[in-house]
Amino acid sequence: MNRPAPIRVVLADDERMVRTALRAILCAEPDLDVVGEAATGAEAVSVVRELRPDVVLMDVRMPETDGIRATEQILATLDDPPRIVVVTTFENDSYVYDALRAGAAGFLLKRADADALVQAVRLVARSDSLLFPAALRTLAAEHARARPAPPAWVAKLTGREREVLRHMARGLTNAEIARLMEVGPATVKSHVAAVLAKTGTRDRTQAVIAAYEAGFLNGG
Repeated sequence: MNRPAPIRVVLADDERMVRTALRAILCAEPDLDVVGEAATGAEAVSVVRELRPDVVLMDVRMPETDGIRATEQILATLDDPPRIVVVTTFENDSYVYDALRAGAAGFLLKRADADALVQAVRLVARSDSLLFPAALRTLAAEHARARPAPPAWVAKLTGREREVLRHMARGLTNAEIARLMEVGPATVKSHVAAVLAKTGTRDRTQAVIAAYEAGFLNGG
C-alpha cells in the first residue's frame, strides 16, 4: 500500500536556533517534511511561492516584512495558498489576532511541546477543525473590533448553518458535527461551505472570527 505524501512544511523565523529546533521535531515524523526555511517575512513569501508547501509556521515578528504582512501577501497572491500557523511568544498579543484576521489558520506558542507542534501541523493540514478554539475565543474577546450592528450575513444563515457555525467555533470536526446533528458528513460539509460563502471567509478560523466580531457567538 502506498503511503500518503508527507505534509510539506516551510519554517519562517528570524532565529536560526528556533528553525533548527522546529526542523528536528518535525522531521522526526514520517508524515512531515520540512522543505524550506526563511529568516524574514519577505524571504518567507518568496520561499512559499517557489516551494508551494502545505503548511507554513510563521513567526509574527520578523525584520523587513513581519508575519502579518507576509501572511497577507501569500494568501493574496497564490491561487491555492498553504495553511499558515503563526508562532508567537505571547498568546494575547494583538499581533496574533491581526495575523488571524489576515488569514492565518491558527497560532502556536513558542513554548509548545513537541507533541503539540506536530499535532498542530497535522490538524491545520486537514483543514476540518480549529486550532485551539478556546484560545481563539479569548483572543476575540480581547481584540475583536466591535460593530455598531450585526453584518447582513447573520440574517442570511439558515437554522442549520447557525448550528454548524456554533459547533465550528467549539473546534469540532465535520465528523463530530455530523454525529451531533444526526446527519451525514457530506451534509455538514455542504453547510460549512455555505457558512464560508455567506460570511465571505476562506476557512473555519476566519468564519469563527467573523462570528465573534458580529456578536453571533455571544448570544447573537
